[in-house]
Amino acid sequence: MTTALFKSPVAVRSLPAIPITEQTFRPFGQVIYPQPDSKGFDFQDAQLQLQNGIPRFYIMQIHQRGRQFHHITRHNACTQCLGSLEGQTWFLGVALASDRPQPKPENIQVFQIPGNCFVKLEIGTWHAGPYFDADTVSFYNLELSDTNIVDHTTCDLRQTYDTIFEIVSEASDMV
Repeated sequence: MTTALFKSPVAVRSLPAIPITEQTFRPFGQVIYPQPDSKGFDFQDAQLQLQNGIPRFYIMQIHQRGRQFHHITRHNACTQCLGSLEGQTWFLGVALASDRPQPKPENIQVFQIPGNCFVKLEIGTWHAGPYFDADTVSFYNLELSDTNIVDHTTCDLRQTYDTIFEIVSEASDMV
């Protein structure tokens, strides 16, 4: 007698994209907007934690990957900054930093981020993205030089929770 192992069906969970504001994003990090060059350093500037290695500031060119995700990642040794070039709007899935080995699916949110700002992720903030609707978008990224080698914890949400997340937004002209 043989027994077949059946895998649970994968659920696709729609997540509405929340327009980012300083207040709504605060639990996950900071939103940094343009400011006068003459302004001194204060709480509106990115509060960086990059002392654990060599900072790496670079431009990533990413091709469109749709609006579904099932991997979410965190970095526990540094903050990370992401922003799009050329004014492109984009999406980022996030969940609060915690001591748990994976985020709870009900705590995952998606933010819609305009091209006139960037985000700084707090240490340990789970993140998925960037996602966008254009064919290709370039992003600047600030993290440590070895972040994606030694400080890259990823949770496969499909494998762990039988769930894939799909980003939905009311805007239809997201290019």
